[in-house]
Amino acid sequence: MEQDAAATTRLLELRLLVHSEVNGWVVAVNPRAAGLQLSADLRGRAAGLLARADRAVDDLDELIESYDSAQRRSDPAARITHLSALEQIQRRLLVIEAEYREEGLAAQPGERPPEYLDDDSRMRQALARGVTASILYQPVARRTPHTVAYAAGATEWGMQFRVLDEPFARMLIFDRRVAVISTATTNVTAAFIEDPAVVDHLVGVFLRDWERAVRVPWFDEVDRELPEVLRRVGELLASGLTQKAVASRLGLSERTVAAHIARLRERYDAETLFQLGWLMRDGAR
Repeated sequence: MEQDAAATTRLLELRLLVHSEVNGWVVAVNPRAAGLQLSADLRGRAAGLLARADRAVDDLDELIESYDSAQRRSDPAARITHLSALEQIQRRLLVIEAEYREEGLAAQPGERPPEYLDDDSRMRQALARGVTASILYQPVARRTPHTVAYAAGATEWGMQFRVLDEPFARMLIFDRRVAVISTATTNVTAAFIEDPAVVDHLVGVFLRDWERAVRVPWFDEVDRELPEVLRRVGELLASGLTQKAVASRLGLSERTVAAHIARLRERYDAETLFQLGWLMRDGAR
């Protein structure tokens, strides 16, 4: 009986049965008519959800304006926030990393602990929404296998890495709007800087160091021998074939060929595909 009652309830929900309030009858309905009505109901609900989605940001206009006003306070002291608890620093970084949309600059001196590189989900999400990422390392990174492996893989995602054989301070810059610097050698305290003049200065410092830094063939650091397939890809590029044509000639997917080209560009320090073909045609090694 309980199963029958459950089945009846479900059929009523689907409108395959209708219930008469007057005499208590339950009557079967043409499934075609029931299907059309159910479809209309779902379309109506979907239209309502789309309308709510369109209004979502507008409904928060007042709150957004209040938040932005709080961030634009004229008091210079409010533009620099010092945090000394690791959990507070991490929470603040999570908020910033969820909001930036254009560019991330990072100066990371010294050896990078594996746990800092294992969780790459936030960086992948940032790259997926169009963020560019430039990371500055010191030479010790080239002697650290897990860092080399990370840089080699992240290069395929679109990140850029360079190595500078000079001392520099640890620093993160998001959208040239917020800078984060360590305020102690132990890196357990940090200053979050939003003063435009100070951030602009720090961006200039980073770009100056970036220009002096060198690109590293990270893939070759992982595997010193250039695989035959890379040699063949390089030869075909040098002959003037496009990426699509190379993939067709070698029977590989374009995605695989793109990854091989990324490795070759790192090796030959080529900014563009044309430059890579030119360098390889000239016999650069």
